Amino acid sequence: MRIDFTDERVLAVVAHPDDAEMLCAGTLARARGENGAIGVCVLCRGDKGQPDPPIDDLADRRQVEMEAAARLLGAQLFSCGYGDGELMDGIESRAALVEIYRLFQPTLILAHAANDYHADHRSASTIAEAASWFAASKGHETDSPPLTSPPALWWMDTVNMCDFTPEIYVDISEHVDLKVHMLRCHESQLARANDTDFSPLEDMMLLQCRARGAQSGVAAAEAFRSHRAWKRIRAW
Repeated sequence: MRIDFTDERVLAVVAHPDDAEMLCAGTLARARGENGAIGVCVLCRGDKGQPDPPIDDLADRRQVEMEAAARLLGAQLFSCGYGDGELMDGIESRAALVEIYRLFQPTLILAHAANDYHADHRSASTIAEAASWFAASKGHETDSPPLTSPPALWWMDTVNMCDFTPEIYVDISEHVDLKVHMLRCHESQLARANDTDFSPLEDMMLLQCRARGAQSGVAAAEAFRSHRAWKRIRAW
């Protein structure tokens, strides 16, 4: 079986500016190559992951970095501007994402797994799922009209593949170089490679996509699970 993203509208909802590169940029690139529309919504500013020496205007720097990565990918970029560690499920965050869904009109959402390692990832997971339902509800009013139906939703792999059993493997063998070039846009975070509370991002990203590729019989893959809920399951 081969998944075909032709005419799909795929939106990744991630917590931090470099999360899409780590977990789903290859899938987005493949969707774009199959004439799908792609977007990335970044919920947090990435303002607290400081390198040494620290950067005074880190949030602004990370905005520039994620804009550069999005241009390489050819993705429409949305940013919500929440502070790192301040992202919580609530009326405001749901409404902001509902409006973004209505603007982009996704057919498929890629969101963090609910058990990923970072609290912002877990909050992003909850908000992304809730907003994907309410975006199709006439009773939840925003500036844009509601979607005709809720989009499908796939949970992305966890960072370092911890406690995640994939259902869907997307072959991204042709897009690994793009993932690397996108990640290298995030210079402020690559500078943290030797921090005791961080990890070498490029090494970890390559290890993960190659491990998922080895499991699925290709050179590199990204892994997902389907959100198996009423009106959310789709045939592919």
